[in-house]
Amino acid sequence: MTSDDSMTQRIKTLLRSSFGFLLAAVFLIVAFRGVDFPDLWDSLQAVDYFWIALLIPVGLLSHYVRAWRWKYLLGHVKKDISTRNLFSAVMIGYMVNNVLPRVGELIRPYVAGKLEGFSKSTALGTVVIERIIDMMSFFVILSLVLFFVPGSLGVFMEDIQAVRPLFLLGSVAGLAIFTLLFFKSESLVRSIRIVLKLVPGRHRTKVEGVFESFVSGFRVGAMRREFLRIGLLSVIMWGLYALALYVPFQAFEPIAAAHLDFSAAVILLTLSTIAFVIPVPGAFGTYHSFLKFALVSMYGIDEVTALSFSIVTHELGAILVVITGIYFFLKDHFKVSEVSLETSTEKPVQS
Repeated sequence: MTSDDSMTQRIKTLLRSSFGFLLAAVFLIVAFRGVDFPDLWDSLQAVDYFWIALLIPVGLLSHYVRAWRWKYLLGHVKKDISTRNLFSAVMIGYMVNNVLPRVGELIRPYVAGKLEGFSKSTALGTVVIERIIDMMSFFVILSLVLFFVPGSLGVFMEDIQAVRPLFLLGSVAGLAIFTLLFFKSESLVRSIRIVLKLVPGRHRTKVEGVFESFVSGFRVGAMRREFLRIGLLSVIMWGLYALALYVPFQAFEPIAAAHLDFSAAVILLTLSTIAFVIPVPGAFGTYHSFLKFALVSMYGIDEVTALSFSIVTHELGAILVVITGIYFFLKDHFKVSEVSLETSTEKPVQS
């Protein structure tokens, strides 16, 4: 990459980051609009922080399960990969995401590759397939929750029973696609290879080289023996994410009095997942406004408590990620210059 190309990429990164911070500011304004700050402070002081403290082990365990699942996705790349090293990569990547949205997904395979001695491009392929697995597994879980507890959508539609069978159908379809992903992935790879023939000759060799390295991480067919483990760990991981929203229900008296069940936590998890997809640093603003909207409009919680809930759960998660990420960053002897180089030479993974 020439100096001009490097400068152009840095400008693009700066503009993308500036847009993300601007978007975060807009959503924060939406979230805090109309809220009386003295009342909000009183609400934050009234929180039972015993329940909030329980989120620390739940949060760390959920991230560890993601690293554990990633080990099976990388099993065909290298045997006996250290789950500890993958956990380090996950936490450092999440830490970077709090500043540069999605860029952490580039840092994660870089860290894992450096610690374990395999190609970053190979690891990046598994990050992409991991996102697909995340999407499909959570879609199945959400569809089942909405089928068994359709009342969660009562605020959006009157005749819920009429659409209830669609949720069951959606869960079956999602499970089928999830299965096909493992057992028919070769067809997808063949299709992409055909498209590569359209690349101009002078660039084709380089592009095909990168693609082959990428495919070595994307070969889900090589993971068929781990299908059940990957599926089970996906369910456990999403269950822990939902638990991290269910446990703090007990910390807020108005929410505890509303007797929200675990299905409500899954609905909030859906909205928080969307909030993290939007390209803002660490979902600041998007998370707060989305969860406040859901708690107020869907479950009748007052605005102050709803905002207080979103602040406590989000900020604890962000602080936990930053502290753990910094710990591993220093422990594994990485440098800021390395991260800066990665962010300035690559494009973020799209969710």
